[in-house]
Amino acid sequence: MWYVYLLYCADGTLYCGVTTDVTRRLEEHNAGSRGARYTRSRRPVRLACCATRADRASAQRLEWEVKR
Repeated sequence: MWYVYLLYCADGTLYCGVTTDVTRRLEEHNAGSRGARYTRSRRPVRLACCATRADRASAQRLEWEVKR
């Protein structure tokens, strides 16, 4: 199972990504260890919403649509 997630950043912007473990990924974004470069300067981040997809390809397609 893959997840497409949206994060609220401290500066009021949104970040979208894909993962297989939303909780782990949120912790990584907030810790800065393996978080995205975009979120490193915009911490703390919090989960806005997430959607499930059956495979990585469909999750990435949804991510692309959200970003457009």
